[in-house]
Amino acid sequence: MIYSKRIRVEFNHCDPAGIVFYPRYFEMFNSVIENFFADIAGVSFADIHQTQGTGAPIVDVHARFSIPTRLNEVLHFTLEVESLGRSSLKVLIKALHEGTERLSANLVIVWMQKWKSHGWPADMRTKMIAFMEGKA
Repeated sequence: MIYSKRIRVEFNHCDPAGIVFYPRYFEMFNSVIENFFADIAGVSFADIHQTQGTGAPIVDVHARFSIPTRLNEVLHFTLEVESLGRSSLKVLIKALHEGTERLSANLVIVWMQKWKSHGWPADMRTKMIAFMEGKA
C-alpha cells in the first residue's frame, strides 16, 4: 500500500532562482513521514517526542534528484514501506509533478528510547503491518 501527501512548493523552499533548494526536500521528507505516523501508525510526532520521550529519526538516506522543481509547483509525494524490522522502518519516498518523477529517496527510520534503538510499540507495529498488507 502507498501513503501519499501533496506539497505545494513555497517561496521558503526555493533558492533565488525559484528552484527548490535541495536541503528543503529533506524537510518535505520529514513532513511526509510525520503525517504517515499520525495517519497510519496512529501517533503524532508531538506525542512521540514530547509526551512519550521517544523518537523516530531518519538514520540513513539515499536521495536521487531527477528534475528541478520550481516555485508553486505541486509535488505528489508517495511513501511505500519496504520493510519493518524490530526497531527500523525502511521506506521509499518519491515526489512527482504531473506524473513525472522529480526525486526519490530510500530512508531508514529507527524507533528510539533514551537515545538507543528500541522495538516498535505493539500498537504502532500492528498498524504499520496492516498498512503494508493493504488492510489500513
